[in-house]
Amino acid sequence: MDYVLSNVLIGSQEIEDRVERLGLEISNLYKGEDLVVVGILKGAVVFLSDLVRFINKDVKVVLDFMAVSSYGDSTRTSGIVKIIKDVDASIKDKHVLIVEDIVDTGLTLSYLVKLFKERSPKSVKVCVLLDKVEKRKINVEVDFRGFEIPDDFVVGYGLDYAGMWRNLPDIYRVEKCNNEILKG
Repeated sequence: MDYVLSNVLIGSQEIEDRVERLGLEISNLYKGEDLVVVGILKGAVVFLSDLVRFINKDVKVVLDFMAVSSYGDSTRTSGIVKIIKDVDASIKDKHVLIVEDIVDTGLTLSYLVKLFKERSPKSVKVCVLLDKVEKRKINVEVDFRGFEIPDDFVVGYGLDYAGMWRNLPDIYRVEKCNNEILKG
């Protein structure tokens, strides 16, 4: 089964406006503080890049990245989290902001929050672009939320299907199609 782009769920201007507001909220919370911002690769890289540019100079931001896997090429989470790349710097006694593209079941994000808290930071907070609250299997606190969305499969603005469509400036719903439609 393959997927094709359907309609735009969230347009690029709406995304930009919301990301700017998130940056200001984060700036207000961490004013005068050091903040380690950890982007979860690969999906959060576009969101993270835009977000940190809206965090003002009163916050000393250090960027780091972590790569985890729970999807592969599938559209459903496996529920098993594998760390592919860990953060490089120590987060002990530091404020940490985990930046994720999307949270649905909460399994991956819950695992990451627990992992970071075990490393003795000053605080751990979570910022997500998209939140599928109705899919939650495990409660995970989201401190900064871009958009709450329905249980649709979405791509664009860093989100992908099998590595495709991360480059799109808007967020699209995708729909299933059979190979005959794609070839026709």
